[in-house]
Amino acid sequence: MKKLYPDAQAALDGLLFDGMMICAGGFGLCGIPERLIDAIQAAGTKDLTIASNNAGIDNEGLGKLLRSKQVKKMISSYVGENKEFERQFLSGELEVEFCPQGTLAERCRAGGAGIPGFYTKTGVGTQIAEGKEVKQFDGEEYILERGIVADIAIVKGWKADEAGNLIFRKTARNFNLPMATAGKVCIAEVEEVVPTGTLDPDQIHLPSIYVNRMIVGAPYDKKIEFRTVREREAA
Repeated sequence: MKKLYPDAQAALDGLLFDGMMICAGGFGLCGIPERLIDAIQAAGTKDLTIASNNAGIDNEGLGKLLRSKQVKKMISSYVGENKEFERQFLSGELEVEFCPQGTLAERCRAGGAGIPGFYTKTGVGTQIAEGKEVKQFDGEEYILERGIVADIAIVKGWKADEAGNLIFRKTARNFNLPMATAGKVCIAEVEEVVPTGTLDPDQIHLPSIYVNRMIVGAPYDKKIEFRTVREREAA
């Protein structure tokens, strides 16, 4: 089955609909599926629920979809660098489900593995536990967290072969991998596609069975999430 599509719009054709849920890979601005996000923005798909570590920054990454008011709900673990996210949340325009970072990764991994729920100590006794089932194991309290299964997953890979086997680069591996498995359909944008059989099987992070569609998104401009500089010392 041919998995490589000419561009992001073509790769998303027939998959987008209002009110859908999307798992989006990336960490900050590292390893985010930029071309796919741009295509979703251009499509105007609205009332989206998006599970992602964060929502990018103002007008970068998922921040573009926030700015265009296409997102109804975010399931996230970190929102610190996005002022528009903060504004929409505080004004009641955006529904937010805060989820501890490790729990979010495990919820997506569990969903991709067919596990509907699991118990964790993280969040016990906090607002995270409100409304959730509590169970005792060996005298300790744990809360039930649900696995996440999305309509689609959009992820960013470094290198892929024509069959759809993916390698992620460094930090980009952390959330892209579980998000990819949690989507009913996974669309990956990558920097390079090589012939099948070129990649060392021991170096593959995501097997092709999880990848339904691919695009080549390169070249990319390296975005800086938060730049800190020090004052020049006097000569």
